[in-house]
Parts: sequence; structure tokens; C-alpha cells
Amino acid sequence: MVGSNSPNSSVSPPPPPAEQNQASKHWGVTKSLSHVGPTNADIHRNRELQKFLLDSGIYESAEESAKRELVLEKLKQIVKVWVKQLTRIKGYSDQMVEDANAVIFTFGSYRLGVHGPGSDIDTLCVGPSYINREKDFFYGLHSILNEIEEVTELQPIPDARVPVMKFKFDGIPIDLLYASVSLLVVPDDFDISNISVLYNIDETTACSLNGCRVADQILKLVPNVENFRTTLQCLKFWAKRRGIYSNVMGFLGGVNWAILVARLCQFYPQANPSMLVSRFFRVYTLWRWPNAVTLCEIEHNALGFSVWDPRINAWDGLHLMPIITPAYPCMNSSYNVSASTLRVMLEQFQFGKNICEDIELNKLKWSALFESYSFFESYKNFLQVEMIASDLDDLRSWKGWVESRLRQLILKIERDTGEILQCHPNPRDYADSSKQCAHSAFFMGLQRKQGEVVQEGQQFDIRKTVDEFRHQIKSYLYRKPGMEIYVSHVRRKQIPSYAYPEGYKRNRNTKPINEVVQVDKMSTVSVLKRKKIDGPELERSPEKRASVGPKLQDSVLSERICARSSVVEKAAVIRPCVFVDGVNKQVDPTILKNVRLASNGRDMKLIDRDKEPNATVAMVLKSGEVGSEPVQTNVMRLSLTSNA
Repeated sequence: MVGSNSPNSSVSPPPPPAEQNQASKHWGVTKSLSHVGPTNADIHRNRELQKFLLDSGIYESAEESAKRELVLEKLKQIVKVWVKQLTRIKGYSDQMVEDANAVIFTFGSYRLGVHGPGSDIDTLCVGPSYINREKDFFYGLHSILNEIEEVTELQPIPDARVPVMKFKFDGIPIDLLYASVSLLVVPDDFDISNISVLYNIDETTACSLNGCRVADQILKLVPNVENFRTTLQCLKFWAKRRGIYSNVMGFLGGVNWAILVARLCQFYPQANPSMLVSRFFRVYTLWRWPNAVTLCEIEHNALGFSVWDPRINAWDGLHLMPIITPAYPCMNSSYNVSASTLRVMLEQFQFGKNICEDIELNKLKWSALFESYSFFESYKNFLQVEMIASDLDDLRSWKGWVESRLRQLILKIERDTGEILQCHPNPRDYADSSKQCAHSAFFMGLQRKQGEVVQEGQQFDIRKTVDEFRHQIKSYLYRKPGMEIYVSHVRRKQIPSYAYPEGYKRNRNTKPINEVVQVDKMSTVSVLKRKKIDGPELERSPEKRASVGPKLQDSVLSERICARSSVVEKAAVIRPCVFVDGVNKQVDPTILKNVRLASNGRDMKLIDRDKEPNATVAMVLKSGEVGSEPVQTNVMRLSLTSNA
């Protein structure tokens, strides 16, 4: 994929030419499981699925597509003018000013061609070597965008793992990254897929470039792009309905789902979308995590970037659900997954598998698969995290910061209770419109780990855990007066009415109780009793509010590390071998010398009988379980008092 002046060129590269002999084509790192095509029944089910998706409104209109292209074209012109202005200010010659250029690329769902109505456009601005991210992008371009009337909700996030500017351009959400490459002039036909773009750049820039490179590789590695797109759109819609679409919360995001679907397409190159959806749940319900899902061989290059490899990097061996990106440097795109969120996803995969089996037996329609998950009916106890701010703009940045740290709270609770107390975060946020201040809340379902023997009335004391989380949240570099957070334990009957669908009425008001989770009422960081939240009146001015960029300073405070140093020391002892698609790869014995392996090297094979295309996929494990040994971490364990 190369940059060009046509907006359509930024969506995705053209699909690869069809193979004349598809059955002989080798896709992925292993052989395909089946080359059987759809039966008449599969074709009929596929028509029904396509009709359901169309009626569900997951495809955007032609008008919105045209609007997106127009917005991208305007953004391209803005960054070109910005680079030329900076080139002149920095004292370069008139010829350099004339040649100065920046190119806009898209990535994510838009580049893959699976975006829907209201979805954002992930964009990357590639500029010359003398234009930097910290000052020129986050201050110079930010100031220009701030003066444009069509640009609203402008929010710079320079301290993110991949620094980004978020905003809406004429109502279209945009996530804009910046990468400075080692060129004085960036041509319009800049080839971002070429490995040379990674020369003389840092890790952050490599991460910024990787989104486009990964999307291009995915489209090259699937046998049928249209079937891949339809299946991916279907499963993304399903994941959102079932509450497991959120990378930041520890579930899976867009690129994770794309890689899983792409691998499935490699397994079944002749299958249509209805077949692929059913087989998705069969395969990934049986998948033996933490075996890695990969689309191609993991590439090691002399450029020196860190690549996912549990034999070398101790932390890579601790990942629970590795889904590896196909472009160098190959990374685990699902490192956020925790034990609790993995459990939830596997339960939902099993739900999907059961429903699809009934659909194939004509017992159910496709609508049954996409029933919304009843989060508040699934648990009796919840942790409620409420955020308030002076106005909506402050709340937007404050909520983004809190949301990005909720995963750390989940990990802390798991570790401080010996993984007995499990957390299920709800990716959706809820707002109480009756409050005078800007308000938002997240909820996490709480339950004891199934199969654990506990004493009757046992409690989980997580007061110090919540206290530590609150202190971390309050370290927000751009925190303003009015930004507050409240954490409390509530029972199902205490869930506020604004968290339920319209029309729901609670039977009676109840007072908060402290039967399961202890949170010290005297603590300065958390409260048990639901506290009335008062704040300044919400700003309702229709006028556009100027975005405030981050303070210019020599260095930005580094992100706090939640894990203690002793975890790193002990984790370094265990270096598991790498499993790719369930197969134990042959490794040079010299590499594994004196290394303690966290697995016994079992092979896995998926079987699908070509003569029976609708048969359930079977998994054969030669012996034992495949997985990493637990690492004892030196974290503070809180007492488990009686009575739960």
C-alpha cells in the first residue's frame, strides 16, 4: 500500500489475485484443515446471515462513505500545509519548502474495509526527519487543528504507548498518529510496507508505523478478502453485543479479531462467511491457550527491534492469549488479556459454538447469536467506578485515563486475592444525566473462582488494592480541579437505574452493604456508602471550546509500573518455549540450554473431515495440558476475612 492523493487509496490495497488452483495453495504456517466449499445449506444460511447483518445496520451509507473520503482529503491538505510552514520556520531553502511533504495513511478497520457507521478512522501522518512528534506534532499541528471550525473534541494524548491525537472532523472521529521517517522529503508514493521505513527510528515510531503494515499483511495473507471482511464484520458486531470488544479493558480489539479471523480463513480457504462464523467458535473454543495464533513465520531482523519471543523475553512467556501481528517487528497484540477476561471470552466462545450448532440444525435463527449479553443479571456483586469532572471536555480526558488503568485494577485484585476473586469489566460506560456535573461510571462484575473451596461467609479485603489504584489514578499528569473518582462495592439490587435500559424500575431503594468486598469507609481513597456527588454546573455552551494542549516540558512523567520489581526478577527465571498454532516449533538446542521450560512440548492437531463439512472440529492432544507454569509474584496479599 502506498500513499496517494486519492482518498480511496487509503482504505486498503486491492485484494490479491485469485489462485487458479486454490486447493494447492498453502496458507499460513500450517496446512489448511479443509478445502471443502459450501453446500446448498451453507449457501442458504449465508444468505440469511447477510440479510441479518444488512438489517442490523452494520454497513455505512454511501453518503457517510463519501463524507469520510472528503474528511481524509481535507486532513491531507492540512498536514501538507503544516509541514511546509515548519520547513520555512526551521530555515530551509525555498526549494525544500516547495518539496516539503507529509502523507496520510489509514489503518485499522478503515484500511481493512470493515468499518461501520460512526466508527473512527485510524490515521497515520508520515513526515520528514526534521519534523518531530513531541513539539511539532503535539503543539504545532495541534494549534492548527484547534483553529479549524470543523474540528471538535480535540484531545492530545502524548504519553500513550502509541502517542495519538483524538478529535472529530466534521463529526467523523479521527485517531491521528505521527511518524517521522529518515527522509528529508516524503514522496506521495511512499511505500510504507517496505522494511526500509524502519531504518533509524525509535520503538515508538515503529509502533506508529506498524498499524498500516499489519493491515496490509493481513489482507495479503487471507485466501479470499471479501469472505474475510464479511466474517470479521459479523464477529466484531457479535463481540460488541456480547460485551467482549475492548482491548483497553483486557478483551480483544479490532486488530486481535482481524488476526483470529484471518487465521480461520487460512484454515478453511474455500468456506463462505456462514461456515467461517461457525468454525470460528469451534476452533477457538478448543484452542489451547497460550499457544500463539500467527499468520506467518515470526521474522527476526538485524534492525534490532524487540520481537515477541518467549525464549528470549521472559514477559512474553506470561502472556495468556498471544495473537501475533504478521509484520516486522512482530508483537503480541493481545498482551492486555488477563485471567479474568480470558475466562469471560472463552465462555462467550462456548455460547457462540452452542448457538451455531443449533443454527446448523435449523433450530435457531442468526438473531439468537447476536442477543445482547445481560451483564447486570449475570453477577450478584459489582465494583462501581464513578468519575466526575467540571465539564464534558474534562470528563472525556479524565474518563480515558481511568479506563486505561482499569485493567491494572483487575490484575491487582486477582493477585491480591490469590486469583480467587474474579473480575468481569463491562466495556460500556454509563452516565447519570440527572447530575449537575459531568458524570460517567464503569462497572465490574465480581465472583469467586469456580471450584474454589472457601469458608462460609468468607470476605475479600481489597481496601489496600483500591487505595493503591486511586493513588495511581490521581497521578494523572493533566488532572484538573473537579476531576474526582469514587470506587464502591454494590449489589445487583443497588445498581442505579441509569445503568439499565429505559423503562426499568427498581423495586425499592436499598442501602449499600459490605458483605463481599471490604473497602475501609475511613480510607481517603475509597468509600463504601454511596456518596452524593456534587460539582460545578455542567457547561452547556454551544460554542466550540478551545482544546488545551499538553504543557511543554523537557520530559514527560513515565507511566507508573504496577508490578513490583521482584516480579521481573522471578519471571526471568521461567522462559517457556514458543508454540505457534499449537505446534511445538523446533528450536536450536543451544538457545534452550539451561532454560527451564514451562511446557512439555505437546503437539496439537485440528481435524476437519472433508467428507463431512459440517462435522465439529476435533482437537487431539498427545499428552497433558499446554500452558505456562504460574510465576509466584511478590505482591502484598490481603487477608481473607470471614463471611462472604
